[in-house]
Amino acid sequence: MNITPVDKAPLQEPSAAKLKSVGLDFYYGAFKALHDISLEIHSNKVTAFIGPSGCGKSTFLRTLNRMNETIRHTRVKGEILLDGESIFPLEVSQLRRRVGMVFQRSNPFPKSIFDNVAYGPRVNGLARRSEMADRVESSLKRAALWEEVKDKLHRSAYDLSGGQQQRLCIARALAVDPEVLLLDEPCSALDPIATAKIEDLLFQLKSSCTIVIVTHNMQQAARVADNTGFFLLGKLIEFDDTKVIFRNPAKRETEDYITGRFG
Repeated sequence: MNITPVDKAPLQEPSAAKLKSVGLDFYYGAFKALHDISLEIHSNKVTAFIGPSGCGKSTFLRTLNRMNETIRHTRVKGEILLDGESIFPLEVSQLRRRVGMVFQRSNPFPKSIFDNVAYGPRVNGLARRSEMADRVESSLKRAALWEEVKDKLHRSAYDLSGGQQQRLCIARALAVDPEVLLLDEPCSALDPIATAKIEDLLFQLKSSCTIVIVTHNMQQAARVADNTGFFLLGKLIEFDDTKVIFRNPAKRETEDYITGRFG
């Protein structure tokens, strides 16, 4: 793959940092998985993380809503800020309501389509019973799924296709109105048509929330992301405007990965 040079980096639009990591280290037991990660994730942008398997990109993503705390013998050093405030003193349920997550494999609950989406608002007391139908409809519309399921809301979520199940999981995350949506390889198990629907959805969603996506698919990052970070061996090698990363990277390691020399 040839790299097309650019004369200069394109100007970035002004955008406030929604999330910021400062000198972040992460350990699985004695193994140091992340090394001094510092970056800013801007509001109402799509930020992508790319890199080979085991490079730390998913580990970093999961630190952003403290999902790694579910794993024993892990520890973190450094700081993560959400709207300028540390995430670590927050109640974890409060944090995960603000910073939602969708995983690599769709994981709908063994409930109806309606109850999957209504689950978060019910648990968090975000909607009266009389308002729930409107919230479910709104969330399914935001996830571009409403037209496909509006006549079968009380059927099992397991009746949906894989791509529909993944969009249902996105709708479930959106139902509590998160400020940030984290997506860990959301299209890895999907066919190209379902993948295209998810990608189209990301363009629509970034007007209402900040999106961070981990992907092995470099073409996907190039298509959907405003900013891209390249991870290698637990280190953030480069983070910049996506056009810069793919056309004129500053680091040799990034260029080697983008052009397929390794990884």
